[in-house]
Amino acid sequence: MNDILKVMAQSVIDGDQESACRLAKEAIEKGVDPVLAIEAGYAKGMETVGESFEKGDCFLPEVLLAEEAMTAAIELLKPKIEEKGTKKASKGKILIGTIQGDVHDIGKNIVKLIFSVAGYEMVDLGRDVPVRAFIETAKKERPDIIAVSALMTTTMVYMAELIKQLKELGIRDQYKVIVGGAPVIPEWAKEIGADGYGKNTKEALEVASKLIGKSQSP
Repeated sequence: MNDILKVMAQSVIDGDQESACRLAKEAIEKGVDPVLAIEAGYAKGMETVGESFEKGDCFLPEVLLAEEAMTAAIELLKPKIEEKGTKKASKGKILIGTIQGDVHDIGKNIVKLIFSVAGYEMVDLGRDVPVRAFIETAKKERPDIIAVSALMTTTMVYMAELIKQLKELGIRDQYKVIVGGAPVIPEWAKEIGADGYGKNTKEALEVASKLIGKSQSP
């Protein structure tokens, strides 16, 4: 099992879309858990590419090739993942997006997909989302949680700005805010006053469940 996951990760690192898709089909044929394939396979490769990009060891074209390879593989796995979630009732509403200045949304898309399967109603704002757009949409959609992603350290500052503006508007207590993404760490989440942090999708699901459970308690 570990071997195929490592090769999946490498296919993303290499930006090899053909190999990534072949491995996805192989995983389906062998009955490999598609969520595991994404999180422990393809996402690991994307994480490596993201770290290399941050360090200046690779460039944007390589990142884009990696994203294309991963996206193609996920599209093949997506039907299998969605099969698991067809009968799940909604557990709550989550507004999700990649913060302004950040055009990388592959991680956000994975979270959205897995959360949908887990039974959450997802409102996706996409990538490079202005702070004000998060706030205005939150007012309209009334989500239980606002989930914000960032892949670059230079855009993390807007996570803090979002929470600051929610406070200034007097509506901070109306929403739980979860932050995540490759450069985000628990200490940063705590420093800016976020309600939760998810290192990976599994952790984010656990945090979301606890936060919504608390908000719905009498």
